[in-house]
Amino acid sequence: MADQHTPRSLIVTLYGAYGRERPGPLPVAELIRLMGALGVDAPSVRSSVSRLKRRGLLLSARTPDGSAAYALSQDAHQLLDDGDRRIYDHRTPLLSDGWVLAVFSVPEAERHKRHLLRSRLHRLGFGSAAPGVWVAPARLYEETRHTLRRLQLDPYVELFRGTHLGFAATSEAVASWWDLGAVAKAHEEFLDSHEPVLRRWSSGRTGSAEDAYRDYLFALDSWRRLPYTDPGLPIELLPEGWPGGRSAGVFRQVHDLLREAGASFVHRE
Repeated sequence: MADQHTPRSLIVTLYGAYGRERPGPLPVAELIRLMGALGVDAPSVRSSVSRLKRRGLLLSARTPDGSAAYALSQDAHQLLDDGDRRIYDHRTPLLSDGWVLAVFSVPEAERHKRHLLRSRLHRLGFGSAAPGVWVAPARLYEETRHTLRRLQLDPYVELFRGTHLGFAATSEAVASWWDLGAVAKAHEEFLDSHEPVLRRWSSGRTGSAEDAYRDYLFALDSWRRLPYTDPGLPIELLPEGWPGGRSAGVFRQVHDLLREAGASFVHRE
């Protein structure tokens, strides 16, 4: 998973990191300023906002002085709240937590929704255990329920919680349900991109508030996709030398060092 900081992704990351702290909608001029600091030009911002509005995530609004602005929709708030639980979750996954199973059946006349369901479950972090049967750590249940309802896919799915009883060892089973090699590579790519940033800031070579904002937004934009690529499996089910703990540690330190410094650039008067 090489870093792909698209304008649309960066806008979502900005709203997730700082947009919900504001007492009102984010003025268009401010959004363009903040995206400009990340190397995104105004036409790209406007094009990306249009797509986010079509998806029902951003709404046109006005500030108290009448300036054009964008506000988060209720669906976007739910999406970001669900994302927070993944991005900032520091709990150690336990095998005893169990699993959530998604079993779906889609009528042939609506087979296009079959692809949408598979795609969405994959993006939520589910692995495929069998045709029409997808599995994930049980802690993903609430977000899965919210997502399927938001996309009106819930009539086709039944959700269950349980334990894996065999016949293969659970560690062997998860290696067939997920591409663990690809997940490990995503962690390593994150480390390659952002561990040097952490070393630079930790060494005392500090920068401006804009520098902190830029480095934090890029790290967060990379990291927020990783907890979906990696569903958070218990360590005893993972190969030796798994890089996930190290990359999570790097992100937490970048967050602790840079988030508040970046906020002063975002919320400047």
